[in-house]
Amino acid sequence: MSTSATDISRARIKRLGWRFLWISFACAAFSFVYECFSHQVYALSMILAFLYPMIGGTLPCFVISRLRRLPNPWTLYAWRAGVMTAMIGSLMRGALEIYGTTNRLTAAYPILCGALCLAGALGYLIAPQKMM
Repeated sequence: MSTSATDISRARIKRLGWRFLWISFACAAFSFVYECFSHQVYALSMILAFLYPMIGGTLPCFVISRLRRLPNPWTLYAWRAGVMTAMIGSLMRGALEIYGTTNRLTAAYPILCGALCLAGALGYLIAPQKMM
């Protein structure tokens, strides 16, 4: 049984999906511990931060690993950076909300996340790596 470059790429995308799943579990654990020590102050953006890597990372990776069309590496990098930017921005906003303050610089996270995810999605639609 020989493995082609397409099989290795599919395996890499599946591994990335599992990594995103573990990152979402770690983010949920971090949020839980952080909120346990926040003196009964909760932030919705902190509680739901685990959804970004789960829905934006794990789900697309497992779906793309089943499709015939694979993304090129730069597309994957842009998408991964966008998802992680969304998660970190949500954690940062949640920490600031728990602390009781705001910062206008947190508005940059959704803009950057949208730009990176849009670049990844357009890169996938325009320049795929391989067709089976």
